[in-house]
Amino acid sequence: MEKFDLHILGCGSALPTMRHQATSQVVNIREKLFMIDCGEGTQVQLRRSRLKFSRLNHIFISHLHGDHCFGLIGVISTFGMLERTADLHIYSHPDLIGILQPQIDFFCKGMSYNVVFHPFDPKARDVIYDDRSVSVETIPLRHRMPTCGFLFREKPTPNHIKREMIDFYQIPVYMINRIKNGEDFITEEGKTIPNDWLTTPSDPPRSYAYCSDTAYYPSVTEQIQGVDLLFHEATFASSDSARARQTQHSTARQAAQIARDAQVKRLVIGHFSARYDDEEILLKEAQEVFPNTVLAQENLQLSI
Repeated sequence: MEKFDLHILGCGSALPTMRHQATSQVVNIREKLFMIDCGEGTQVQLRRSRLKFSRLNHIFISHLHGDHCFGLIGVISTFGMLERTADLHIYSHPDLIGILQPQIDFFCKGMSYNVVFHPFDPKARDVIYDDRSVSVETIPLRHRMPTCGFLFREKPTPNHIKREMIDFYQIPVYMINRIKNGEDFITEEGKTIPNDWLTTPSDPPRSYAYCSDTAYYPSVTEQIQGVDLLFHEATFASSDSARARQTQHSTARQAAQIARDAQVKRLVIGHFSARYDDEEILLKEAQEVFPNTVLAQENLQLSI
């Protein structure tokens, strides 16, 4: 099975603490790296994660609160000092261009690579990235400013060849890829050899959904139904639900309710408020509703 990993670089919320970094993640799909959000200090966390900078070409920003994008100029500058040449693509609300471009022009003169902006509407559900391995779709959320999550869907891979059957029927090399993609084989005598005699099914495609920052928003369950892994913000415990409503964030119990109702396979909660010295209270609350829940933490790696 090819790689599909989630790396947590930071899982804190807006107020800086000594325990958590600002929000950022990296998704590794078949050795292509995709960053989600980019809080302060993300370039340092990239170093600690031991991920290859050269394989990170796409950054997705959920919304323009500082704890999700203040690290961008640092990452861009660091890549410039490393003499990067490949374009860096940033997907965000259109307003980011006017905010970030002057910083690039001032701090990063003479960079050896280009930053390419891809504006999108956070209120719309659209595919904003697509290649042979994966598609990335926006997930409209409910927050104090236009915000979306992101849904990563792996593309199906071809079936696996049964080498002994290929040899037995003396199937020519030029037919191998066609058989991997579902064709039957017809012998010189006109006999049809069914594809399922010649191949075994590939692993089912995997999916990852990122939902931060957002108030409790049950409508999201339709779009993320059955995903293999869901990251959902759990900024507060239920005892602070009034504060959660005021700031349009979620409690750990609400995150678990979304996971349960969407029938996801696994839930990781994060974006923790600085008021909690121990997030076990949040984990316990979530696991009461959705047992297969884990806490995010810096440099945690989860494989799908």
